[in-house]
Amino acid sequence: GFFVETFRRSWMEERGLPVDWVQDNHSLSRRRGTIRGLHFQVPPRAQAKLVRVVAGSVFDVAVDLRRSSPAYGWHAAFELSAASGAQLLIPGGCAHGFCTLEDDTEVLYKVTDYYSPDHDRGLRWDDPALGIPWPVAASEAVLSDRDRQHPVLADVPDYFAEEA
Repeated sequence: GFFVETFRRSWMEERGLPVDWVQDNHSLSRRRGTIRGLHFQVPPRAQAKLVRVVAGSVFDVAVDLRRSSPAYGWHAAFELSAASGAQLLIPGGCAHGFCTLEDDTEVLYKVTDYYSPDHDRGLRWDDPALGIPWPVAASEAVLSDRDRQHPVLADVPDYFAEEA
C-alpha cells in the first residue's frame, strides 16, 4: 500500500505556485495511443493545471502560447505514470495535451478556473512547427474529431498578451 499527499497548499504558497484550484477533472482513455489535446482556455478564463496519472502512463506535453515569453512556441514533454507518482504543473497561457502509453490510462488534473466552452481552444497536436516527438505515428493515433480540427500555432491569435 501507500499514502501520498497529492496537494499541500502551504508547499505551493512557499514556492509562489497556484493554490486556488477550483475544479478537479478525471479522464479515462481506453486505448494506448490516444491523444488528448492540445487544449487551453483563453483569458479571462485561462487555467493553470496540476496533472498526475493514477493508472497507466502518458507522454505529457505543454506548449507556451504567450508571445511575449522567451519560450513562446516551445514545448516541454515528460513521461508521467501511476508508478512514479510525479505531477506536472502547467502554467496558464500554455496548451496541454498527452498521449497514452498504456491501455486504460487515467489522468487527474486540478485547474485554477472552471471549464468554459466559450473560452475553450486548441492547438493542432502534430503541427510540424512544434517539433513534438509524439510516441505514436499519426496514422495510429486515436483522436477525437474535435482534436483533429485545431489550428496550427501560426494561426492561433495572441490570446495571452498580458500573461507572460
